[in-house]
Amino acid sequence: MSMKFQTVERDSIFTRLDFRPKIYMMLVLTIIALMWESPVVQLVLAFLILIACFVSGVKMKFIRTILLIMIPFYILLLATHGFFNIAQVKSLTGKETLTTLFSIPKNWWIIGGLNFTAEGFWYGINAIFKTLTIVLVVPLVIFTTDLDNIIVGMVRAKVPYKLAFIFSATLRFFPLLFSEIGNIIQAQRLRGLAMEKMNIIQRVSVYAKVAVPLILGAMVQSQQLEIVLQSKAFSGDPDRTYLHESILSPLDYGVLIFFTLFLIAAFVAWLVWRFGAFGGPTDHFLF
Repeated sequence: MSMKFQTVERDSIFTRLDFRPKIYMMLVLTIIALMWESPVVQLVLAFLILIACFVSGVKMKFIRTILLIMIPFYILLLATHGFFNIAQVKSLTGKETLTTLFSIPKNWWIIGGLNFTAEGFWYGINAIFKTLTIVLVVPLVIFTTDLDNIIVGMVRAKVPYKLAFIFSATLRFFPLLFSEIGNIIQAQRLRGLAMEKMNIIQRVSVYAKVAVPLILGAMVQSQQLEIVLQSKAFSGDPDRTYLHESILSPLDYGVLIFFTLFLIAAFVAWLVWRFGAFGGPTDHFLF
């Protein structure tokens, strides 16, 4: 299972946008995802973000890797909300008694007698799609922007140049780390290591052993970067000439206006009609 940072090759509306409206879009979608708690609305929002990732050219392999990594976390969310999130779910739905889907036998140690509720299950589904939206919007913004344009866009947005440089350097550093992991694993395979025949515990043990040479290699590369910056008298002064320009086009302004109106409309609908609220009008058929 490989994973690396990538810049999409497909030309789309997202690649033509400046980095600033894309960051604003990510901020608005994150705020809305945190505000909404309806599993139905969260599902629609996450699905639209997923479609946008496909349209922009984010590879299915990367998205599948993210989902596989998140599966244990999602199972934990469902179990936590289904079994233990009783008071909050009652408060949100206004119910005195929740619907029990199944119960743990009372003779079981520690967890015996716990009830898994339908309302807790749906709140867990809401939490899953909420986190999925926040996770998927990141590659939608980062992968559709060249790293040089990220720095220029952040500086034009009045972000201190040193912070913009650190952010860009971090993104450039990840492909090196993932490539180093691949090289170490490949070297182990050449020595007879058959990871395909290992169970999950054995694989975790192998990856834990990889961490030592990986950390040492990362430290060496960091020291090399530090030496290069010192030799060039890096000061972080933003008053410099940039090869890439960052100019907002009519399309960029249109995106900024659209997501501003979207945020206002979502907040008003949530406040007045409880649209997006857990147990609100969009969830009436679930409970």
